[in-house]
Amino acid sequence: MKDLALLTPDEIAFVRGMVIHEDAHVIALNKPPGLSSQGGRIAVHTLDELLAAFAKPSGVRPRLVHRLDRDTSGVILTARSQPAAAFLGKAMMARRVRKTYLAIVAPGAPEPRGGVIETALRKVSQGREASMRVTQDDHPDAEAALTRYRTLAADDIRALVELSPRTGRMHQLRVHMASIGRPIAGDPRYGGALVLAGDAVPRLMLHAQALVFPHPAGGELRIEAPVPADMAALIARIAA
Repeated sequence: MKDLALLTPDEIAFVRGMVIHEDAHVIALNKPPGLSSQGGRIAVHTLDELLAAFAKPSGVRPRLVHRLDRDTSGVILTARSQPAAAFLGKAMMARRVRKTYLAIVAPGAPEPRGGVIETALRKVSQGREASMRVTQDDHPDAEAALTRYRTLAADDIRALVELSPRTGRMHQLRVHMASIGRPIAGDPRYGGALVLAGDAVPRLMLHAQALVFPHPAGGELRIEAPVPADMAALIARIAA
């Protein structure tokens, strides 16, 4: 792990530029696509390492409360102390943290345009790669998974959907949308389109738009992250 002394000024400015909320207990960041949350296979900077930029004089630094896939953008939450991390971890386990994502899927709108996907998943490993598959509820490796979705805009080629997972399985949203025939664009692992109406899809079109959670100091907090420019450009084509 890096400490502050090993971060360059550009790295410090980069991670500080992600901050969308900061208080005595938490820091919320708008993670860009292409940045691993932690422990990525690529031996370059991860968000977890960059959090050294927020370390206290004692060396204590923020802890990630949850993770996002490397190519998923949007809100990611960190705790500034062990008590805050424990509080938020328990809130996650109790499903008191509500997440809202935006995704571009193809082809066209799901049928029906809104609903619930409640299909169990299981992890499948192939060498160093791991992926998820839909499975029967009674499979010994089955993990229950539930996602709510609704279509916000659509044409014959693609659709913008809002996704609200009630569970936090690996690749859950990606696999669930693929399971109903609408994989997320830019996701070749699960069948997502790499070109939409002649427009190249540069990466996974999945964005963690909002996070609502109980705050360690009391009350509830909602954090929102703006959509990155590459995804916003493709969304604008849907509305055109």
